[in-house]
Amino acid sequence: MSVLNVEKPAFMAEEDIAIFEDAVGKFFDEHAPEAVVATWRKNHVVDREMWNKAGRAGLLGLTVPEEYGGAGGDYRHEAVLMEQLGLKGVDGFGISLHNAIVAPYIFHYGTEEQKRRWLPRLCTGELVGAIAMTEPGAGSDLQGIKSSAKVVGNQYVINGSKTFITNGQTANLIIVVVKTDPTAGARGTSLIVVETDGTEGFERGRNLDKLGHEAQDTSELFFNDVKVPTENLLGSDEGQGFFQLMGQLPQERLNIAVQGMATIERALELTIDYVKQRKAFGKAIIDFQNTQFVLAECKTEATVAKVFVNHCIEQHLAGKLDAATASMAKYWVSDLENKIVDRCLQLFGGYGFMNEYPIARMYRDSRVQRIYGGTNEIMKLLIARTL
Repeated sequence: MSVLNVEKPAFMAEEDIAIFEDAVGKFFDEHAPEAVVATWRKNHVVDREMWNKAGRAGLLGLTVPEEYGGAGGDYRHEAVLMEQLGLKGVDGFGISLHNAIVAPYIFHYGTEEQKRRWLPRLCTGELVGAIAMTEPGAGSDLQGIKSSAKVVGNQYVINGSKTFITNGQTANLIIVVVKTDPTAGARGTSLIVVETDGTEGFERGRNLDKLGHEAQDTSELFFNDVKVPTENLLGSDEGQGFFQLMGQLPQERLNIAVQGMATIERALELTIDYVKQRKAFGKAIIDFQNTQFVLAECKTEATVAKVFVNHCIEQHLAGKLDAATASMAKYWVSDLENKIVDRCLQLFGGYGFMNEYPIARMYRDSRVQRIYGGTNEIMKLLIARTL
């Protein structure tokens, strides 16, 4: 039980989930201790071998069926993995995007040939996944993308640029959002899979210098007459890309809420421990009423959020999580994450501003949660449509 004292819901309390949680925690303790993660931050990228280790440990492709090389699990396993990433402070490892965003696109929308071609290699770590949506001139407005793909013979020729791409320096399988018919609006958007190894015309741009997430290789990507076979179109029909994206966004937004909850719990755990040890004016900081009130408010709000996120996970497992509720989880938890981490940092005083303390890094890393996956302002617009 965490610092929040919220019991695990029945669907998360099964023995196999508990065993998996313990195994994931031990894996990160062994392969991603603080010294290793500090090296990732220094190099601005997670070591490629970490992906291979995760593949050998069975942590890639958690929800991919066994017939395609995966673990055959469900979203509970993804939630456990994301929680452990946050609770253990494993900064920058883009495994949740690889597992819970890229692989599901291929599983849900790919042809049988595509599933057998790509999923097993994603599960071993031979392929590291990314999805290239955002462009310099198009963020939350996916219909505004300019990247194009034209059929020439039996190939697509892709041109365009993408930015803010997670796993951008490492990924060698990238789902690229393109216009296959610029005159057809949303119905002119398609998803095309690019295997980048040895592909002419594909270039990685800068590993972007960010406010936080220093270990994450968030990059620019360029496609200059990149040629891929027409069978790399995800699915069998052009023009389905926008609807494929909309179908997967609820899970992506739930991912952000799950990750945010893990950060909240870790921030509270670290802060409660600190204020019990740190003394001022002859007594522990926890003994001051202000500290007690701040942490009481944080724990209360975090408990409410935790119960809601658990509800959303249960709804998602039942196939009932709608876009508006996922948007509520994403915007509410990410706003709360920023609020609670900020209040926790304040209780650390000057030490909270020092990069050697995890709370300082968490403060920076949390800020993007309100932006990616669709800004929180977009989330409110989506929710408002249900009024």
